[in-house]
Amino acid sequence: MKIALLGYGRMGKAIEEIAMNRGHEIVLKVSEDIATYELDKLEIDVAIDFSIPSAAYKNITTCFENGIPVVSGTTGWLDDYEKAKKICDKNNSGFIYASNFSLGVNVFFELNKKLADMMKGLEDYTVEIEEIHHMQKLDSPSGTAISLAQQIIEKNSKLKGWQLDHADSDEIPIFAKRIKDVPGTHTVTYDSTIDKIEIIHSAKSRQGFALGAVVAAEYLKDKTGVFTMKDVLSSLFEN
Repeated sequence: MKIALLGYGRMGKAIEEIAMNRGHEIVLKVSEDIATYELDKLEIDVAIDFSIPSAAYKNITTCFENGIPVVSGTTGWLDDYEKAKKICDKNNSGFIYASNFSLGVNVFFELNKKLADMMKGLEDYTVEIEEIHHMQKLDSPSGTAISLAQQIIEKNSKLKGWQLDHADSDEIPIFAKRIKDVPGTHTVTYDSTIDKIEIIHSAKSRQGFALGAVVAAEYLKDKTGVFTMKDVLSSLFEN
């Protein structure tokens, strides 16, 4: 598979290593505007985007317009997500966006939804989310923490939203911490006067995120439409 890397920072380099170890070829590494390249001459099978929020939408949609499916893990640009999906469909391309491509995190997402469904009727418990990342992470809270909060809100009609650090009684507080050399830790806590229930995912390195992105790209190759990491996980469980 021929892969274009949109964003060649630490994640891009980790993806490159894993992709090459799995027998794929990196045909383009972009740290700037992808529109300056002649994409039609590169025979790209899939682009993997871990760029910056300000560049993500333009780079992703440029790929769609050139018939290149995209796997994107860039957060902080999602106000334009629905527009990107429409451009993907218009050009019969393929798209997978995830706030976190770690296969373990996506199992964690499924556990979070199951737990939220079980806890929604237990009014003695309050829920909060904590996320810890490295100092270089640009967005706060993390896209993964927002996804966890949205999953809980979808299960509990009494919760109306989330807020960073301080929240009303009908909102989920998300606490974001930045600590040197922490790849990513997410904790969902249900607390009462009697006990406390927590589920935690702690990344040990960026390799899990990179592997999940490459696996998602392998899944997306030759497909059209908009998919999620749940589709990718389902294909793995079927196998």
